[in-house]
Order: sequence, then C-alpha cells, then structure tokens
Amino acid sequence: MTDLWVFGYGSLIWRPAFPFVEQVPAHIDGWKRRFWQGSVDHRGRPGSPGRVVTLLPAPGQSVCGMAFRVEPASSDTVLEQLDVREVGGYDRSEQTLFCEDGRQVDGLVYVATASNDNFLGPAPIELIAHTAMHSVGPSGTNREYVLRLADALKQMGCEDSHVTQLADLLR
Repeated sequence: MTDLWVFGYGSLIWRPAFPFVEQVPAHIDGWKRRFWQGSVDHRGRPGSPGRVVTLLPAPGQSVCGMAFRVEPASSDTVLEQLDVREVGGYDRSEQTLFCEDGRQVDGLVYVATASNDNFLGPAPIELIAHTAMHSVGPSGTNREYVLRLADALKQMGCEDSHVTQLADLLR
C-alpha cells in the first residue's frame, strides 16, 4: 500500500482535523479558488447558506495549499472522515500535487462542481462579502472562515487575489 496524499485549499489548510504524518506546502495546476460553494452544514444553515471555497478549472492558473501525507493504516478512516466533512457537495478528484520541496505526488482533492445542490456560483465580490459577514453555522461564522483562510495563505506566502479581496472587505 502507498501513502494517501490529501490537498487542502480551504479550511483543511488551517484545520485538517485528521491524522497525518507530514504536511508540506503545495500547489495544483489548472485550477482557481473561488467562494462559489454554499455551506449549509458548516458556515451557514439551510435557507441561509454561507460561502466557502471550491476549485474551478482554469488553464494556466494554479492554486496553492497544503498537502498532507496519511499513512496507509489510517487512509480508510481519514477518507471516511473527509467524506463526511465534505458531504455538502464535494466530490473526490485525483490531481498531481506539486510540493514546495520539489516532489510531485498523486493526491486527492475535494471539488464542488456546479452540478451539486449547494453550488451558488459567481456573484459580485461585495455580495459574497455581505453573505460572509452575516452567515453562521455549526462550525462558526463565515467571516472567520474567510479571514482564517486569508491569514493561512499569507503565512504560507501564497497569493490569491480573490481571497485577499474578500478578506479586505470583511476586515
């Protein structure tokens, strides 16, 4: 058996909440991060969804995040935990992770597509900020989610203008 690699580009960066043996900054190519996914189970409620990130295909772009290596003995348990955590519209996708230390590994990424019931899609950044400012769910406020993600990306030296612009509106 081989190790499982999981790529976090949202709350997994600052709150993985699963056992791992290694974490390393990484990126994936051909994607962009956007606050286009509705959250009715973590950062919002049914009828009043918060907005969380998903990935959208974007040739020529890349998304930075954190790669987590999980030992084979823990893989099934971690996948079960992640499937529950990401149940609100996310599907597994296999991607090549480009680790900051030069390694390239096959990894698992959870992506919410436009075909899921919680997908909210594009909106003016001011409307996304308004939603994030006023949404709250079992995992906390939507504002906290945005600001913690922005802070984590900044600490990693990652540039993401969409996240930064939204965080600036919320500060």
